[in-house]
Amino acid sequence: FLVGAPNSKIEAAILEYIGVLGFSKSAYMPVSTKKFPGKTVGSCLTKSLNDIRAALAMAGIRIEKVSGTLKGLGGK
Repeated sequence: FLVGAPNSKIEAAILEYIGVLGFSKSAYMPVSTKKFPGKTVGSCLTKSLNDIRAALAMAGIRIEKVSGTLKGLGGK
């Protein structure tokens, strides 16, 4: 997923909403790429995506796009 917020804010929002165990179960990882300057690309398990969406929404962070591949997010 593509988010216009820094990774530290994303991690804090997830930890606050679903806790340490939920964070671990979601397998969230930031993906390092230079194709999206000023944005963060994150990776998580598909079954946890709704929890991640809710956590970010509660923190006022908007997910711009969700895709299974980097190419699908708009990078080439």
